[in-house]
Amino acid sequence: MMRQDKDHYYLDIAAAVAKRSTCLRRHFGAIIVKADQIISTGYVGAPRGSINCIDLNDCPREKAGIPSGERYELCRSVHAEMNAIIHAARTDMLGATLYLACLSPKTGERITGVRPCKMCTRMIINAGIEWVVTDAPDGGGLPLFGSRLGKRGPG
Repeated sequence: MMRQDKDHYYLDIAAAVAKRSTCLRRHFGAIIVKADQIISTGYVGAPRGSINCIDLNDCPREKAGIPSGERYELCRSVHAEMNAIIHAARTDMLGATLYLACLSPKTGERITGVRPCKMCTRMIINAGIEWVVTDAPDGGGLPLFGSRLGKRGPG
């Protein structure tokens, strides 16, 4: 059996974190890794002390017929990337990599080709994270907004 490369290993961990998500539309999990050490994790969920969409069985964006990727200001949840950043110290995130995985809430299957939304992308850049790795079809990192994010080499 061949040893799994680090990018897929960390994406599998992000997918496990996604299973804690409370969104009715998509389950995202994010982990921040620096020097091969996980420094933070995050999943989609309502702010602390608030009721989750999954518990209410209600999604305001779904009810309004809003397409995926639009009108996030109406969403009750905090995104996985944001939660991972909120729970980490900035000095730990400088030069780190964020791994992002997405699961279908209905089937539990991995969804490929996902990207952070524009709001999360700005937070990722300001946090000092240098790479974002997703289940992209090419398996590479994502170049975002002219930051130093880009294609990763073998891990």
